Formats: sequence, C-alpha cells, structure tokens
Amino acid sequence: MSLRPDTAAALFAEVAAAQGESRLPSVNAGVVRDGELVWTGARGRFATAGGELPGADVQYRIGSITKTMTAILVMQCRDDGLLSLNDAVGKHLPGVAFGDRTVRHLLAHSGGMNAEPEGPWWERNPGVSFDELTAAMSETHAAGPADRRHHYSNLGYGLLGEIVARLRGTSWLELVQERILGPLEMRRTTYFPQAPAAQGFSVHPFSGQLDPEPAHDSGAMAPAGQLWSTIEDLARYASFWIDPVQELLSRDTVEEMATPVASDPREGLNASYGLGLRLIADDPQLLIGHTGSMPGFLAGLFVDRVRRIGAVTLGNATYGRVASLAPDLIRILAKYEPPITQEWVPEPPLAQGTDLLGHWYWGNTPMTITVSGGILQLSGGLTSRLSPLAPDLYQGRDGYLAGEKLHVIRTGTTITHLTIATFTLTRTPYGRDDPRLS
Repeated sequence: MSLRPDTAAALFAEVAAAQGESRLPSVNAGVVRDGELVWTGARGRFATAGGELPGADVQYRIGSITKTMTAILVMQCRDDGLLSLNDAVGKHLPGVAFGDRTVRHLLAHSGGMNAEPEGPWWERNPGVSFDELTAAMSETHAAGPADRRHHYSNLGYGLLGEIVARLRGTSWLELVQERILGPLEMRRTTYFPQAPAAQGFSVHPFSGQLDPEPAHDSGAMAPAGQLWSTIEDLARYASFWIDPVQELLSRDTVEEMATPVASDPREGLNASYGLGLRLIADDPQLLIGHTGSMPGFLAGLFVDRVRRIGAVTLGNATYGRVASLAPDLIRILAKYEPPITQEWVPEPPLAQGTDLLGHWYWGNTPMTITVSGGILQLSGGLTSRLSPLAPDLYQGRDGYLAGEKLHVIRTGTTITHLTIATFTLTRTPYGRDDPRLS
C-alpha cells in the first residue's frame, strides 16, 4: 500500500533537510509499514560515478548495523543450546583477555571492555587475524569494571564473531550468509561492495570539498562493522524485527533482545541497549534497531514493533544526520498516517486456562485475567502476560512478574486461589485478617 502524497512529501522534505544541513554527498532512505517498503527517497548526486540520484539498490556500508546480525548468530547458538548468555567468554575463547566477562556483557556493552582494539584505528586500516587481535588485548586497557555502566565496545563484537564461528565450525561470514541473509532474501548485502555501490567520503569542514575514504577488509573485527547493504535489503531486515521469522529467531527471543540491559546513566532509556540492539524511548513507543558508522558512511535502522513501522537510512559521509534521520522518518510516518488498529477477530480456544478468565482480587485490589492473541493477560495491581508451563502452572512473560511462576491451587476441580511471587489472588476481596494472607 503506497503512502499519501502529503506523507511522501513530508518524508522527502526531511531527507532533503538532512542532506542540505549536514552537507551529505548523498542520503538514501526508505520507510516500512506492515512488512512492505512503502516509500523510498534520495537526495544528493555524489554517490556513484554517474552522478545520478542513488536508487534503493545502491550499496552503502552499514557499519555497526552489522552487530545486530552478529547478535542474532549468538542468540541462535543460545537457543540451540550451544552456549549460555552467562557463559564466561574464556569458556569459548580460552586464554583471551577479559575471559571472565560473559557473553551477555559483550552483547550489551556492559563488560567494561575498551571500545577499540589496540593498534592503528581498525576502521581505517587493513584488518588483522583473530590471533593478532587477541595478542594485543590486555585487561589493563579496560574502561572500567563489568556492570558499572554502558560502555560501547567494538572489540567485544570481534570476540562474539569468533565465538559463534568456533561453535558452528565455520566462518562468521558463512554463518551470516546461511543463517540470516539467505532466509531473508537479502541478496545485495555483502562483505565487499558490489556495483552499484556508493563511494565513501568525508567533507572538508572549510572548503566543502570531498575526500575519498578507504574501505578495508576489517579482518577479525568484521563482525563489528564490515557489511554493505541497500535500502531494499535493509527494509527486509527491518521487517524481520517487526515480524520475526521463526527460522531465524522466535518472537520471544527478539523481545528478550529488545529488553533494556544497559544504558548511559545521563540519558537512561533515551539511549539504552538491549542484547545487540539500540533502544530509543519514543513516548509512548519503544524504537529498536541500530546505528552504523564507518569511514565515509553512516547508517540507521529502527522499527516500532507496536505500530509496525520502520525506517532505514544510508549516507556516504563520515559526519552528518543520517542515523538519527531514521527515527525522524518514523515519527513523520506515524503523524501523517497513524497506523490503523489491527482488525479484531475472535480468539481461538485456549489449550488451558479458560477457567482462570475473569475477575480476581489481590487483597482488595481488583484484577482481571483475559486472553489476547491466545495468551493470558493479567492486568490491574499486577500486570503480566502468562505462558503455560504445565497443567495449572504458568510463567510471567513481562513486567514485574516476568519469569515468576503462577500456581493454580484447587480443591478437587474447584480453583480456590492463585499464587505468584508470594501474592495470593482470590475470586473475592478479603481483609487483613483473612488466613490466606499468611
């Protein structure tokens, strides 16, 4: 479904403003709605040698959006039982510095590791082997202790790429191709650029002239930022984060990745990080995705899973409003064409839990259990979705009760009360002297 002309005009005006105000040689953008790329726009003719506006099939380097793919590979290993997020890195990479940090620390940038590997700036120089990378590592280079703060570490993702390669017995690149790009039909996402591809530039701050930027093979640091992609391919990738493909990751795993783990204490949820994903609190919604930066290139990919919309942005400059342009385009799309509420359809029969539906009380606090999308929903004084684990046993999926067990207590076949995290829920209110409080 295409966008209205006024929506398209507002989106293009924002892209044009970003290109002009940030002095970008070119900027390329697209917006996604309900799994479809519904709009693309470009501004600036200094992308390819031909001097024409870059199309949605022109490759740009996507920088750290690559990290989200490395994170998918890690979570696939976890879901397949090959590792635990609480595993020490040294369990999978014996002898490496920071071996006591966990896989979770590396995913969330909360391990206190130094941001960059030692040696020449890796983004502007030919990459090194994994042995060379780790030989230069030292815990004396740490930025701080684990779990103190969110401290972004490109180096940590170099280690994660090696972990998944060793666990699967093949290279990181082959895993990306076979387990992500192939299933999502991202045929124009590659390790090296394939024409048509943009040239990376930096813009001289005074003369306004363009200086070409290099594009080296990142070697062992490739899992942190090597890949090239297009608006069309990234639109497919953005759609995956809205509607996860079970072949890649379950919806529950995506929700886990999109849960805040670490944040900048100065900004809180406005700049927090999950497991491989940047999170932006955009009241009342949460945007998930990532930014990207490599010499001569900038990128952004963010989605709003609730409103089922997203945006991807690519530019060929070292500095400018490209990454933050993606959330801006989401806001414009939502303002001009608010998403239509999904059509309601009757719920399918529950496999279990029908007799839990209705009113409950926590003390004198009214609560209800309903069903939505085949999942029990507890709301009121305590709020959580509930998944069945066994007969008369459920587990909280989110909120304060996430991970807690709800037990259904019966006398014969009659439910007398429910218990969860020491709270007792009954069908009628009760006072302080009720024996069920003890």
